[in-house]
Amino acid sequence: MMPIMRIRSLREPLGLFAGDVVVFYLALWLTLFLRYQSWPNWPLWKLHFWPFTFLFLIWLLVFFIYDLYKNQTSLSHQKLIPVLSYAHLVNVVIAITFFYFIPYFNIAPKINLFIFLFISFFLIVLWRKKFSPFVFRGQKEFITLVGGGEETETLISELKNNPKYNIEIISPEAISNFKNISPIIAIDNYNPQVISQLNNFYQLLLAGARFVTLDDLWEDIFGQIPVSLISERWFLENISNQPKFLYDFLKRLIDLLLGLILALFSLPFFPIVALFIKLDDGGKVFNRQQRVGRNGKLFTIWKFRSMKKGIVTRVGKILRSTRLDELPQLWSVVKGDLSLVGPRPELPEYAEMYRRAVPYYDARHLISPGLSGWGQIYQENHPHFKPSTEATRDKLSYDLYYLKNRSLWLDIKICLKTIGILLSVKGK
Repeated sequence: MMPIMRIRSLREPLGLFAGDVVVFYLALWLTLFLRYQSWPNWPLWKLHFWPFTFLFLIWLLVFFIYDLYKNQTSLSHQKLIPVLSYAHLVNVVIAITFFYFIPYFNIAPKINLFIFLFISFFLIVLWRKKFSPFVFRGQKEFITLVGGGEETETLISELKNNPKYNIEIISPEAISNFKNISPIIAIDNYNPQVISQLNNFYQLLLAGARFVTLDDLWEDIFGQIPVSLISERWFLENISNQPKFLYDFLKRLIDLLLGLILALFSLPFFPIVALFIKLDDGGKVFNRQQRVGRNGKLFTIWKFRSMKKGIVTRVGKILRSTRLDELPQLWSVVKGDLSLVGPRPELPEYAEMYRRAVPYYDARHLISPGLSGWGQIYQENHPHFKPSTEATRDKLSYDLYYLKNRSLWLDIKICLKTIGILLSVKGK
């Protein structure tokens, strides 16, 4: 990966985080200034500083759950205002609960809190929408994309239209016209036609050009591995079937302990859900299904029944929207057939169809499937209830990203994001 994109991908979330912290404290200072019509003195500032600091930590965690610290693509930037609104609404509820139902700090800033909530939202929108894209632009860069197809066009559109990039796209033929610019050259190095032209770029390397692969560039921007831009060589270079001993041990330990705690905690819900299912249509409570697990091994999962004769029941709609239908699967996590985080397990007949239609589909079976995963939280057209080859090809691009980059930190991020999805009742 070229340094400029790696540095930008790390700098952006850290910069957004730092900017949000500054905005929150600035909003607090302005609140006190407007409320008391004078510069806040030290006793007044100290009285509000620690309670609001504790509150800000929770607010920042909510922002993280709502994905406000990931790299902002053009699409996510267009959705910024609605996402900020949802996150701020959650934070308003947290703030009211914090100050009025948990009176630990002996402060109930009725008017101050109202003013602060208004000012903080105005400033955070102003910072995120108007100023942050230009803060992270950096110096101008020149980039050439050597390859073809839809992915190349999508990358060009993203780099041109996202205001956070200060990049000029130049064609391969025009490189020689740009002197002393050290261009970045992104190459589709799994394309035989492009590989045959590599000799033409050797002199550019000596002149200071920086090279990166198109799939790495795509991964860094979109959080996916584009299936159409990779080959078997990519797996040999990026995916190892050798276990990550420490990671695998800790992941299994967390699955066992946390899965057991959640499974035991969920038991009181079982008779309640069973009663509602029986009262709804009198049918059976559970469904049993086979799924494809690690290394292609079949295993059985149990779910609360949500359908009858192919139609979702009234209770089933609630169970699916809240994911309560999946509570019995926690025991599969304890058993080891499932993990809390991993690619979503597929039905055997679907998996066989996708194996024939989608290149490299079986690679997702190199690791254990999970209750939630990278694809479940980020893919828009998730093929959860009916087969779709095209949507599954897209899902595989997310699964491959997780397969390549899996770590405890990534698992924690997925878990936190999943909690946010469950709380907003919009699970995929």
